Amino acid sequence: MRLCSVAVADFRNISSVNIEPGERFNLLYGLNGQGKTNLLEAIYLLGSPRSFRSSRLPELVRHGERQARIIGMVESGGIQNSVRLDIETAGRKVEIDGKAVHKASELHGKLNAVVFSPDDTGMVRRGPDSRRRYLDRAVYMEDIGYLHCWHSYQRILKQRNHLLKSSDRTGLDIWTEKLAETGAEVIERRLRFVAVLNGKLQHYYAVIAGGSETSRLSYQPDGVRSSERELIREELLELFGRQQRSDERYGTTTAGPHRDDLAFALDDRPLKAFGSQGQQKSFVLALKMAEMDNLHETFGEAPLLLLDDMSSELDAQRNHNLMEFLTTREIQVFITTTERSPALLAAAPHCAVFHVEGGNLTFEGS
Repeated sequence: MRLCSVAVADFRNISSVNIEPGERFNLLYGLNGQGKTNLLEAIYLLGSPRSFRSSRLPELVRHGERQARIIGMVESGGIQNSVRLDIETAGRKVEIDGKAVHKASELHGKLNAVVFSPDDTGMVRRGPDSRRRYLDRAVYMEDIGYLHCWHSYQRILKQRNHLLKSSDRTGLDIWTEKLAETGAEVIERRLRFVAVLNGKLQHYYAVIAGGSETSRLSYQPDGVRSSERELIREELLELFGRQQRSDERYGTTTAGPHRDDLAFALDDRPLKAFGSQGQQKSFVLALKMAEMDNLHETFGEAPLLLLDDMSSELDAQRNHNLMEFLTTREIQVFITTTERSPALLAAAPHCAVFHVEGGNLTFEGS
């Protein structure tokens, strides 16, 4: 899977950029705030219905403009397709080879990309909502059916919460049963995905950190111990029953998949409490590499890897370990840093170098 070319216009601070990335490594360097991450975000949006950054559509359009545009020539399975994304305040439009795309499933798998950014490292220390957002995005990238399931759960949850706020709760039992049924599918898909990633995590943590710690990823839904959908549904019904008085008092559903968490551990101790900053960064990057491996197995091709702000996220040794590993894999990589790192360039042969300043890119050679 490869991005052959990308043209970006009026996206965040980028007025107009048109580049042909290198087939393997691409270094985007420049001072902070110049647009490096914005370009990675534009690339990511060519294959995903949502940004990896929390943002509203109006924030994606350059100040003073009415529309942003991203056009990419992507190659998958030896076939090239043109993907065009137009973003306006009211919504977004996607075309593949000039034909309008109306369903996320039509875009799914055209350009898979995995991102490692400072925001991802921060999810270790922040609340569970940050980790759930990562989990939901990662499951969707592999499993298109998850998106429909997740949207159904959110729609039913909204209806149940509406009834909980109302003085007339007619039909609450019916919506509770629907919530348990759809919630069971959400949990089952999450459990299956996390089990696969956890099986790959230890290998990649050792590659990056070089340590002997045992890393572990787990998803443990509140009140649910089963892994089969029908048993999960029954346990969710029991959970909602126990929480009903509390739900009615607060006017919202206080338990369920929308409140669950993802647990990170090293040597069976919580990473958040006991892991050093370096260990936390290594863990999250290893998680991303496991995600890449899983996408490779699912689609038969490696996804793009977008490494944002490498100069601050990894120390020299971890950087070396990572680059040494990536040079052995057929992966197209985009790396942003604040400087034109000689060490990084030495570790990544045939690297296309771009200087980023004020939303403009200058190609400096390979």
